[in-house]
Amino acid sequence: MTRHRDRVVDVFTEHALEGNPLAVFPDASGIDDITMGRIARELNLSETVFIVPSTRPGCAVGVRIFTPARDMLFARHPTVGAAFVLLDEGIVPKDSAAFVLDERIGPVPIRVEKGARPLIWLRTPPIRFGGAHSAAACAEALGISESDIMDVAPGVVTAGNPNLYIALRTQDAVDCAWLDLGALRKLRRPEDEPICTFVFTPTPGGCYSRMFAPEHGVAEDPATGSATGPLTAYMIKNGLLSGAAGTRAVSEQGTKMGRRSLLHILINGQDGCDGIEVGGYVTPPVDATMNL
Repeated sequence: MTRHRDRVVDVFTEHALEGNPLAVFPDASGIDDITMGRIARELNLSETVFIVPSTRPGCAVGVRIFTPARDMLFARHPTVGAAFVLLDEGIVPKDSAAFVLDERIGPVPIRVEKGARPLIWLRTPPIRFGGAHSAAACAEALGISESDIMDVAPGVVTAGNPNLYIALRTQDAVDCAWLDLGALRKLRRPEDEPICTFVFTPTPGGCYSRMFAPEHGVAEDPATGSATGPLTAYMIKNGLLSGAAGTRAVSEQGTKMGRRSLLHILINGQDGCDGIEVGGYVTPPVDATMNL
């Protein structure tokens, strides 16, 4: 029997049992790929991270990310959670302001903002805008009135994974929305790749949001870091958020499903698409051991 220590951390929150949960194995050097996949299925969280030695120069450690179904190239909330554990365990010096992780997609730079607890930042990859969608069709897919949708055309934006962004007038409308998969499929051509559907309403500090991804096997996601950079670009393009360099905002997500998450946004570029960072705090409620 071998014993492997693991931690469950809640990402994008300062409170236990909120945010997006993640399992992290701080020393997984003796675990093979097949067993990693089996462990991820056993834990059945959206992702499980395994810390292994790096194979690339200049990287602190290697990071393997598994869903219960597959080995992933990259995912944002697992990367933020893994970075926190590395700092908390002292695997990376606790006073580090920056370091690089070796993931299957390549080297991933991490920036750490110091405070009472670290605020961990990742830069959003290049953002591309896709086509607009019918407000009426979007309202049908969400089970809401077309009048609930702002006078902003729903549209697809991607930084790797395409997301359909729909701006609603009120928080109540966001909370009432629920995605009908059949109606969603009417929004796009059969040859189009699956999309995530992101609904939100602007707030004084950023936005209040929800994300549905049934075509990816996720009914609703409590915190979607990969969607937050494109969300920011969409809001800036449509005059819902300032694109000035230095602008900070927060996307509150997951509240309706009881997993309130706060995804911090920092805009570095003047046009809003050049240098959007998404960051978050992490809270570690569980320290456990798996016996295999």
